Amino acid sequence: MQVRDQPGSLYQLTRVIWEHRANIGYADVAPDAEGYARIYLELERVAEPAALIAEVSALDVVERVEQTPTFGKIYGKRVIVIGGGAQVGQVALGAISEADRHNIRGERISVDTIPLVGEANLAAAVRAVIRLPRARILVLAGSIMGGDITQAVREVRQHGIYVISLNMAGSVPEAADLVVSDPVQAGVMAVMAIADTAAFDIRRQQGRRY
Repeated sequence: MQVRDQPGSLYQLTRVIWEHRANIGYADVAPDAEGYARIYLELERVAEPAALIAEVSALDVVERVEQTPTFGKIYGKRVIVIGGGAQVGQVALGAISEADRHNIRGERISVDTIPLVGEANLAAAVRAVIRLPRARILVLAGSIMGGDITQAVREVRQHGIYVISLNMAGSVPEAADLVVSDPVQAGVMAVMAIADTAAFDIRRQQGRRY
C-alpha cells in the first residue's frame, strides 16, 4: 500500500484489519514518494480478502493498494553471508550456484551478503540476523573471528538459525554448527542445509570440520 506519511496512518490500517479478525504475520514500512510511505503487510486468516481490500482502499490516508505474492513465495529462505570481501565472494559463488540448482526444482532460496571488518561491526551484523525475515542459515567467511562475534554466534543459534564457519583463526569455528575449509563448498553446503529438495541434514554434521 502507498499511504500518507502522517501520524495515525498505520493505526487506521490495523484497525480495519482487526475488524476483519485477520492476523498480521509480517509488516514492513519504508519511505516512498515525498509525503507518502510504502507499507507491506502479509496477512493471515483473511476470511473475505476482497472486502478487506475495499475497506482499506476507501481510507483517506490510502493512495493505492496492490495484492502481491508474499516475500516467502518470491524470495523464499535466505542464506546470509558475512565476513571479508574475498571470502564472502567465494561463499556466495557456491551458494548461488547451488541455490540455482534447487530453485529450478521448485525451491525458493536467496543469498544475501555483506563484507565487513572489525569485531564490533561483525558482532552487530551477526546479531541482526535474528531480526531478518526468512533468514535460515548464516555463513561466517573470514580469516580470523572471535571475542564478541563468538558470543553473537551462540545467540543466533539459540534462535534456531544454523551457522557455518570457514576454517579460520579465532574461537568462532568452535561455536558454529559446522566448519568448512573451502569457501565455495561452504556456500554449497549452506544451501543444501536449508533446501527441502536436498538430502542433507546439518544437525548430523554438528561439530565437524571439512
